[in-house]
Amino acid sequence: MRMTLTIDDDVAVEIERLRRQKDASLKQVVNDTLRLGLRAAEAPAKPRKPFRMKTFDGGKLLIPIDNVAEALALAEGEDFK
Repeated sequence: MRMTLTIDDDVAVEIERLRRQKDASLKQVVNDTLRLGLRAAEAPAKPRKPFRMKTFDGGKLLIPIDNVAEALALAEGEDFK
């Protein structure tokens, strides 16, 4: 099948690099690369390891954070406005 395809410059550079490395034709490199990409796109996603964040007990808070005005007053003094 013949078709016209516009390839971005960065992709064209990579295709040309592969073509020279494999000493293959442009057609062969493009077809092989498309086959690999299509197989990868159809493959099920690998399950990821759940993200776990390590925590620690920081102790009692020095400034209460449930009242913003009070926290600012304690941190910056009464003239925080």
